[in-house]
Amino acid sequence: MTVAIGADHAGFELKEQVKQILANLGHEVIDFGTDSTESVDYPDFGLKVAHAVADHKARFGITICGSGNGMQMAANKVKGIRAGLAVNADMAYMTRLHNDANVLSLSRDYTDRNELEQIVKNFLTTEFEGGRHERRIAKITAEEDSH
Repeated sequence: MTVAIGADHAGFELKEQVKQILANLGHEVIDFGTDSTESVDYPDFGLKVAHAVADHKARFGITICGSGNGMQMAANKVKGIRAGLAVNADMAYMTRLHNDANVLSLSRDYTDRNELEQIVKNFLTTEFEGGRHERRIAKITAEEDSH
């Protein structure tokens, strides 16, 4: 599976760890940067990841910044993207199971490194449950389509 990844300067080191996890799991990675801890603007990278997913160049995306919130907000501005923040494995599971998230936002500051691999695995392997959740996702999509 192809996974797009991007981080700002705060998330750079965690991005490198996630890339290694993805490689170890056998996934292809499209890395949109950044390539150092030098200060950059998080939307530049979060939007690139989101567009790669929306344009079907990657099945999923992973964005990383200090809190995870900025990247999540930027990614969610792209039509068709449902970015979910997960700081533990259960949140990653639930954002796929109930919200059909296609972008995982990670936090450098709040993510338990001991759970990092399981967070990534849960996000990539959990199937959307559908059922009652389809109605809720349809409401989000309808709002998105109305603008």
